[in-house]
Amino acid sequence: MDLFDKCTKYTRADEVKASGMYPYFRAIEANEGPVVKIEGRDIIMAGSNNYLGLTAHPKVKEAAIEAIKKYGTGCSGSRYLTGTLDLHIRLEEKLADFLGKESVLLFSTGYQTAQGIIPTLVNKGDFIISDRDNHACIVAANMMAKGGFAEFKRYKHNDMNDLERVLKSIPEDAGKLVASDGVFSTTGEIVDLPKMVELCKKHNARILIDDAHSTGVIGKGGRGTPSEFGLVNEVDMVMGTFSKTFASLGGFVGADKVVINYLKHNSPALIFSASPTPASVAAADAALDILIAEPERIDKLIANAEKMRKGFKEMGFTVIDSRTAIVPVVLGEDEYVFKFWRKLFDAGIFVNAFISPGVPVGMAMLRTSFMATHQDVQLNKILEVFGEIGKEMGFIS
Repeated sequence: MDLFDKCTKYTRADEVKASGMYPYFRAIEANEGPVVKIEGRDIIMAGSNNYLGLTAHPKVKEAAIEAIKKYGTGCSGSRYLTGTLDLHIRLEEKLADFLGKESVLLFSTGYQTAQGIIPTLVNKGDFIISDRDNHACIVAANMMAKGGFAEFKRYKHNDMNDLERVLKSIPEDAGKLVASDGVFSTTGEIVDLPKMVELCKKHNARILIDDAHSTGVIGKGGRGTPSEFGLVNEVDMVMGTFSKTFASLGGFVGADKVVINYLKHNSPALIFSASPTPASVAAADAALDILIAEPERIDKLIANAEKMRKGFKEMGFTVIDSRTAIVPVVLGEDEYVFKFWRKLFDAGIFVNAFISPGVPVGMAMLRTSFMATHQDVQLNKILEVFGEIGKEMGFIS
C-alpha cells in the first residue's frame, strides 16, 4: 500500500464542500471583534476565543507595532540560545505575579506548551493521568510521554470517583501527574478542582491545569481556575495560551522556580523551537495590562454569555450548562449541524461546528462563544436567528 492512499481515499471534506455546507477554513477579510468580514459580508462573530475583545484594541495593536520597530519581526533563535529578549523576561515576571506563581516560562504556542511540559517531566516509570475530554494538546503530549516509556492512564470526564480509582491502581511511590483542562474547550464545563486537589494530596500526585479557556474568564480578576476555587497554592502547574484572552499567539506555564528551571534546560519543545516573536509577546503584555486595569470586561463577558445561555434554554435548545464564555448548543447529528451552520452563516452569523470524532457520536453541536465587546443588538440578533432556524428545522417549537 502506498503511504498516500489514505489521502486519496479521504473524501468526507469534499462531500461536505459539494453540499455547500462546509464550515471550516473560511477566510476572514477584516476583523473588528464582534463583527468580521467574510466573503465581502459583515458577519456577527459568535465563535471566536477573543474573549475580552482585545485583538482590535488600539493599545494592543500599537504595542505589537512598536515591538516590530524596535526588535524586528522575529528572534531568529530559540529561547535557549539567541531568542530571549527582555520582552520575554518582562512578560514572564508579570504573568508570574498575576498568576501567583514563583516563575513563568513562555512557549511559542499554547499547543506546544503541553508538549514542552508533560514529556519532559513524565518519564519512564512515571504516570500521566488525564481526563478523557482534555484538549488535543494534552492528548498529544501524553502520547509523547508514553512513547518515552511513561505510563498513560485516563479517567472518565470530570469524574473524581474514577480519578480516585485510577490513582489507587498506581504504586504509591511512582511519580504521578494529573492533567486536566480548567475550562473544557468543547463544553465550557469547569473541572472539579477542589476534589482533584484532595485526591492528589492523598495519593502524592502533582497537578497540571490547562487554563487556556479560563484565564481572563473565571477566577479573581480573571486569574483562572485555581483562583476560582481559592486553590492557587495547591495547583502545581498552570499552563495557558496567548491566542484567546491575550489577543496574540504563544503559550506559558507557571510553577515553582525549580520546576521552571528544569523545563528551561530540559524541554525539547522549548530548546529546539524559535522563540515567540516580539510582536506576539508585546501584544500579550499589553493585553495583560488591560485585563488588570479593566476587570469590568470580565463581568461584561460573563453577563453576555449568561444572557445567551438563558436565551437558548428558554427557546428549548439543549445547552451544556456552565458559567464560562462557551455556550454549546447540542443538535445531535453531524448532518444537522452542517445544515444549521449554513443557515446561520447565510443569515450573517458565524459559529463553530463541532462534529464526530471531535465530539462523541450523537453529541454534534454548534459551539458558540462570546466576547466582552458583544453588544445587545448583536446578541439579540443571534438569538432571533437561532430561534427561526430552530423552528424551521424542528429542534424547537
